Amino acid sequence: MELLNQVDNAVAAVATKYPQEFRCRKGCSDCCHAAFDISLAEAVLIAEHFRLLGRKTRREILKKAKRAQKRWNEAMSAREDLSLTRISCPLLSPDDQCLLYDVRPVNCRTYGAPTEINGKGHVCSVSGFKPGKTYPTVRLHLIQSRLLELSIAINPEIAQNRWPIATVLIEGVGE
Repeated sequence: MELLNQVDNAVAAVATKYPQEFRCRKGCSDCCHAAFDISLAEAVLIAEHFRLLGRKTRREILKKAKRAQKRWNEAMSAREDLSLTRISCPLLSPDDQCLLYDVRPVNCRTYGAPTEINGKGHVCSVSGFKPGKTYPTVRLHLIQSRLLELSIAINPEIAQNRWPIATVLIEGVGE
């Protein structure tokens, strides 16, 4: 997906310019415990690649997805602040590697870089980016707008919906 390449390039530019502050590296899995939902376009891509994994791997992921879905439902029922909620991604391997890294969602791709959502800046708690200092940001609201356009092209009836990864894996959203 061209959009994912553009996102990766934007994050790589920040990482190159601020190597000490950008601490996202292979094996860091802080973003893999963040609670977030994904667009239909991302869901379709993940579901498509999930089906390509081996049967045993899929079965193990689905066990973890059921636990993650339960935790998501609890958080939603309790109206928890999702920015503070921790839910392990079912696609995280025991050695802290993403099992579908090449098709990981935008939130995962941008997690280690300073981001902006509707004028408000955000940074990963593991990063070295300092509060109050100005950095180039990845504008997530623009990326999310493009993901919505792609989702509308897939299925306009459900394009506005968003799902946690666990739901996508369990229910096969977008199929």
